[in-house]
Amino acid sequence: METNHFWKYNEGEILKDIESYLISTYNGHYTSADSKVQTMDLIDAIGDSQAFCRSNAIKYLSRFRKKEQTSPRNDLLKAIHYCILLYHFSGCNKKENNY
Repeated sequence: METNHFWKYNEGEILKDIESYLISTYNGHYTSADSKVQTMDLIDAIGDSQAFCRSNAIKYLSRFRKKEQTSPRNDLLKAIHYCILLYHFSGCNKKENNY
């Protein structure tokens, strides 16, 4: 990912952190070596993906800096991950959508 001069709040580095986190999650998902089906695929198949992602994003944001045993950074990364999944499952990632 390219670093652009117009980012004021270090967004380029933050996006790199998010990408690294997302890559790391694929080793921990509930799949077997011979299956590419993830739990999120099953949740989507029954029509609950948007509500599930939204609820999990809210959960991780609401516990930010409240649980000593979890990292505030990880809570934010998890919330961002669920927001990205919500973005996908709601169709916001389609090219016809405008900013």
